Amino acid sequence: MNRLLTSICLLAAYGAAAAQTFPSKPIRVVIPFVAGGSSDIVGRAIGSKFQELLGQPAVVENKPGANGAIAAEFVAKSDPDGYTVLVGSIGVFSINAALFKDLRYHPVRDFAPVTLAVTTPNVLITKPGLAANSMKEVVDFAKKNPGKLSYCSSGTGSSDHLTAELLNQVAGISMVHVPYKGGAACQTDIMGGQVDISFQNLGAVTNYIRGNRMKALAVTAKARHPQLPNVPTTAEGGYPNLVVTSWQAAAAPAKTPREIVAKLNDAAVKALRSPEVRERMGQIGFDVVASTPEEFGRFMKEEVDRWTEVVKRGGIKPE
Repeated sequence: MNRLLTSICLLAAYGAAAAQTFPSKPIRVVIPFVAGGSSDIVGRAIGSKFQELLGQPAVVENKPGANGAIAAEFVAKSDPDGYTVLVGSIGVFSINAALFKDLRYHPVRDFAPVTLAVTTPNVLITKPGLAANSMKEVVDFAKKNPGKLSYCSSGTGSSDHLTAELLNQVAGISMVHVPYKGGAACQTDIMGGQVDISFQNLGAVTNYIRGNRMKALAVTAKARHPQLPNVPTTAEGGYPNLVVTSWQAAAAPAKTPREIVAKLNDAAVKALRSPEVRERMGQIGFDVVASTPEEFGRFMKEEVDRWTEVVKRGGIKPE
């Protein structure tokens, strides 16, 4: 017991001492996808304020591959000193753990949460000529015509795929999944009438909806979204369990001293809440959250548990 107490005291002393000098060199912000995507935009927005807020710049490094798992494993195995931070998506921090049995990291075990940065709901969209004009009518059609209603996604295990699968489960219907390699191709085929419906990120389809190139029937949020105020929520449509957000977050390697995590959180939160970053996030359909580490930790675990159950019930396998 005395040895344990001594070890705890030494670790606490190390954390406090390290935090006093942190940061003394640039901080590497690792993005698990290519430049230009949502994680990249959010990561660069957070990092853009590090020089001002922490006195050291952020060096952004894109490490795409394996649904974000390459970058996640790299950060998870990095020194827990605060100088390597991962900014990634719902897939990296929750869905991968639900989908891949051979994953070489686990988001809850291997990361020290920093902040839940931003969220965005999905939107139930349909091809322009679909007869259904409400979520209820979509479900009714699917019940009367099993296996005839198709939905596309940006890929197996993506947020849009699992949202539609969750609708299958809670509504007792059987829609046909048409996976694509990316959301843009899915959206194009919705507008062209090749696929019936999809759940796409709000920011990706708002302009198409406003241009009447696709119909929006529901937003997967607790409240209506200001960008689409006339579109009801899935809860209003009778499915309160179909509240789903796609999100981006930041984390450091597990065992990073709490004092250093607190400094990273403070900088990330101030960056996200700055007027210019908040405006930029709003332009692409993201709502700024900027949570505490503890709040993000609880949220991440809930998301892992939720999507693990959806994947298990649906018998979903990675491609």
